[in-house]
Amino acid sequence: MSKDTSLTNQLLVAMPWFSDPGFAHTVTLICEHSEKGALGIVLNQPLTMKLGEVLEQMRLTPSTPAIGDRAVLRGGPVHPDRGFVLHRPGGQWDSTHRISDQIQVTTSRDVLAAIAKGEGPQDAFIALGYAGWDAGQLEREIKENAWLTLPLDESLLFTLPHEDRWLAAWRLLGVDVGSVSAVSGHA
Repeated sequence: MSKDTSLTNQLLVAMPWFSDPGFAHTVTLICEHSEKGALGIVLNQPLTMKLGEVLEQMRLTPSTPAIGDRAVLRGGPVHPDRGFVLHRPGGQWDSTHRISDQIQVTTSRDVLAAIAKGEGPQDAFIALGYAGWDAGQLEREIKENAWLTLPLDESLLFTLPHEDRWLAAWRLLGVDVGSVSAVSGHA
């Protein structure tokens, strides 16, 4: 797969009629896409769990109540026990994957320890689990009109509240989501 056809650093926006309970009205950042498949993090499904609970399980203590009250996202149905920290570049962490020049994902404990102390990446959020697609599966779902893709807009990722991200993605496309038809055509 070439760099031109990879969906890495793109957003997947669920079509309005996509009824899969795990992905209805979601926006997902594709962290890696190759001929072997794809991995993404859902950006707009907060869990009832807060960061303080995650840190407590890791025997870490948040330095302020605000840190402990931060939202934790449901990143996807695969390995919901694994944590992912999406953040801007900066810091030296044990296990970081570069998605783009502006976005990284870290899976090591050291970044959570830094966040607990208030020393971690400023623009960051934590997700449990990820979305995964086998080879060709994501491409097939896009052809079946389940997803729309668009380039990542960092304001959607770090500025907007989670609950506003799906509609904001449609606005970035210049589309009134209420006018989108479930019938698709292929040229």
